[in-house]
Amino acid sequence: MTNRWNVFLLLAVISLSNAYKYDIKTFSVPLDHFSFASNKTFEIRYLINNTYTKDSKSPILFYTGNEGDIELFAENTGFMWEKAPELGATLVFAEHRYYGKSLPFGNNSYDSAKHLGFLTSEQALADFALLLENLNPSTPVPGKKMRPVIAFGGSYGGMLAAWFRMKYPHLVIGAVASSAPIFQFTDLTPCNAFNRILTSVFATSFSGNNLCAENVKKSWDVMRKLVGTPEGRTLLNQNFKFCKALNGTDDLNKFEDYLTDVYGNIAMMNYPYSTNFIAQLPAYPVREFCNRLKGQLNDTQLLQELQQSLSIYSNSTGKAKCLEIDSAFDSNLGDEGWDFQACTEMVMPMCSNGKTDMFPKKDWNLDTFSEECFKKFGVKPRPKQAITNYGGVHLEGASNIIFSNGLLDPWSGGGVLRNYNDKIKIMIIPEGAHHLDLRSSNPADPASVIEARMFEFQYIRDWIRAYWG
Repeated sequence: MTNRWNVFLLLAVISLSNAYKYDIKTFSVPLDHFSFASNKTFEIRYLINNTYTKDSKSPILFYTGNEGDIELFAENTGFMWEKAPELGATLVFAEHRYYGKSLPFGNNSYDSAKHLGFLTSEQALADFALLLENLNPSTPVPGKKMRPVIAFGGSYGGMLAAWFRMKYPHLVIGAVASSAPIFQFTDLTPCNAFNRILTSVFATSFSGNNLCAENVKKSWDVMRKLVGTPEGRTLLNQNFKFCKALNGTDDLNKFEDYLTDVYGNIAMMNYPYSTNFIAQLPAYPVREFCNRLKGQLNDTQLLQELQQSLSIYSNSTGKAKCLEIDSAFDSNLGDEGWDFQACTEMVMPMCSNGKTDMFPKKDWNLDTFSEECFKKFGVKPRPKQAITNYGGVHLEGASNIIFSNGLLDPWSGGGVLRNYNDKIKIMIIPEGAHHLDLRSSNPADPASVIEARMFEFQYIRDWIRAYWG
């Protein structure tokens, strides 16, 4: 085991000596793949690295870009970079339309539903298919094969990787879909699953009597009580040092939404080492956050300790003068684009019951959600569209897909956690947070993620061998 581990680390070091070096290119795609009424095209970006390519049979490792700048994902998907030398593979990272710099209407891409209406997973997958056809052209010659392509993706990108294999099996021989919640849709997964798992992660961040989740749960009522009086609002503003003072319930609602996003992001990024993905965070950020909130606290102490705990996310550098709550996400992540997708085809019901989770009770109401979407974007959700397009739980015909899920990841509740046929492989990573297995190897990695990567790589090699017969 020691020798194998040393070889593994050596190969990782060799690979990462050229880490994250790529050429940035563009490729022209139709605005609408599914209509002949318009000939409008635009450019999507893709990143390519041919450093390790051996010959015309070398595989292509293809990342199906998700909701953000593709360079951010390329530099946080070290597993692909580490395995490319061993496979002699070409690396390609494709940017999702409407994210990063792949904007169909330039600066006007987000100005109306008329422009945003071409932002769908189906259109993005068609972009990827056309790009692959250009990079790895098919041939009408019988028996002559293209280079084998393995799709990779994490989170929404993992959903796309799995769906890419399902929709375009002639272009992609296999897919690694990490933390891909393809069941997080209407009637497939309970709407409180995400918040229940998230709460469990906070509640178990320390062994023994850990009251972190209970204190978070208590904080909502404390803040609600304070915001109702001038003296209480003054106390809240002095404690949290908001960039824009809270003046009432609407402002508090915005802060609560911010906190909800922060708690989810900390749980997703609960890696065993520090990271700057989404935010600059320390190792095991949930544990760090809960360190001040794990014991008995009165209301005043609770607010003070919550402010200090929150600073590990909002002010990791110590340079921020005030708390900005407009967004809890990195500017390279397209949260407005994702909001639009969530209001159209990616309708993922979310709720909390205040009993099995640490959040205020909030029911899922499609009518209310639909009204909010129409007010913001001028569109109405289609809650069943993704299920109709991609099959939902009906995976009987799928093959050569690895679905991996970390049990510390709140999104695992909507993930594929059991086999639907023997051609689908399931990886459960008890100590894993959000797509940890796709990240670079690290000395702090738990044994379960190291083992998962080994099995994933073995399946990838098996797919390639089977492809060549």
